Amino acid sequence: MPTRQLHLAHAGPAEVADALAALRAEVGLPAMFPTAARDEAQESAKGGGWSVDGGQARQDRRDVELVTIDPPGSMDLDQAVHVASSGRGYIVRYAIADVATFVAPGGALDAETHRRGTTVYGPDVRTPLHPPVLSEGAASLLPDEDRPAVLWTIGLDAEGEITSTSVARATVRSRARLTYGEAQAQLDAGTASDSLALLADVGRLRQARERDRGGVSLEVPEQEIVPHDDGSFALELRRTLPVEGWNAQISLLTGIAAAAMMREAGVGLFRTLPPADDRDVARLRRTAAALGIDWSADVSYAQLVPTLESRRPAHAAFLSEATSLFRGAGYLAFGVPGPDGGAPVPLPADARHAAIAAEYAHVTAPLRRLADRYATEVCLAHGAGREVPAWVADALPALPETMAAASRTAGAFERGSVDIVEAALLAGREGEGFDGVVVDVRGTKGDAEGGVQRGEMMLTEPAVRARVDGADLPLGKRVRATLAAASVSERRVLFTLP
Repeated sequence: MPTRQLHLAHAGPAEVADALAALRAEVGLPAMFPTAARDEAQESAKGGGWSVDGGQARQDRRDVELVTIDPPGSMDLDQAVHVASSGRGYIVRYAIADVATFVAPGGALDAETHRRGTTVYGPDVRTPLHPPVLSEGAASLLPDEDRPAVLWTIGLDAEGEITSTSVARATVRSRARLTYGEAQAQLDAGTASDSLALLADVGRLRQARERDRGGVSLEVPEQEIVPHDDGSFALELRRTLPVEGWNAQISLLTGIAAAAMMREAGVGLFRTLPPADDRDVARLRRTAAALGIDWSADVSYAQLVPTLESRRPAHAAFLSEATSLFRGAGYLAFGVPGPDGGAPVPLPADARHAAIAAEYAHVTAPLRRLADRYATEVCLAHGAGREVPAWVADALPALPETMAAASRTAGAFERGSVDIVEAALLAGREGEGFDGVVVDVRGTKGDAEGGVQRGEMMLTEPAVRARVDGADLPLGKRVRATLAAASVSERRVLFTLP
């Protein structure tokens, strides 16, 4: 699920950093790993992990010229990719960090990863799922290092449709750690490797197949809080590059292939998302109006998104707000005992992810998501014609709620972080008037407590969505409201309408 990505430029203002620290404590993000979990991770990193799969031999695929493509500074490298021509289509090889090799079931580290569920990214620091000795070291697909991996090999036809899928444990060696900017520069200059050039081809084909299905991928731009010399702040948006979308399609492709394997196996863990709520779509249309984006009534959301350009501030702000349509995403465990050990949970005929418009599973980010470790093991077992390991089957029933709890914590932190950032942007400007559009109103005028309605407005500049109070809030209309309060410590922004 895409999220709004925020980070502080340099060290960040002290007031914002203090507010973020208080927020972490409030939502329950752990400050450090327990000693036992940290010790286990260090021992596992030194010893190469436990004997997963009974110590069966790995394929030696150090011949595959894999590369990683990530944001600058990334060290927790989950994926490395290589694309080749098959003559009639393409062969995609996707190496995924073999985290299960380093985390023994039932140990202190395993328990701590279940408590955390996911890596949580903050504007200043991140709270990782695994200790850095693993996530940025022994388990990470760092360049020029032999690493245990789960290697997906997916065949595609000339149109980008899946023709074959296999998955196996392997030893791999990444050749380079590319940033998005470096990869895009090589593609633009015509100096990219054959594999990288073919990745762009496959990425475009998979984007076309996604549009054919009615799916849509959000390229959410990163937002940076930049302090000025006068003590004020600005919010700058880093545009997404084409290669980011093409690279993301490889991950989506693998998740779709994994879901097909699980359906065939009759057991697994799907990532699901219901269709967007009409209320959220209507609010997003009003947000588009606030930002000056032309979204005609006969154009669907899926048709609009590919026309937007993240390098344009209004479009970038809209894409960040569009993450609201992903509410309701969850996990579905099937082929496992139901509540109280009842009959196995069946897989519905249609268990799709609405945004992807296909059945889908999370298997490509095990360093950052707990669920991926287990879903990957289901696919490995099915691919090898073996039963799903008992430690996986035993954990599957509880994973949807474990991941839901982790998502709630991460969501609360994300929302609070956005509130802090927006308050920092506006602090000191109380009493000023701002233009925008009322995008949401709670209740009717007659229900308003004390004759004051509460709602939300989207400012034209800066692109902030905040609470607005007024006696009669005109939903969907342009207004000029007064900033009444902007408190970083209280994570509060309030506008009033006469």
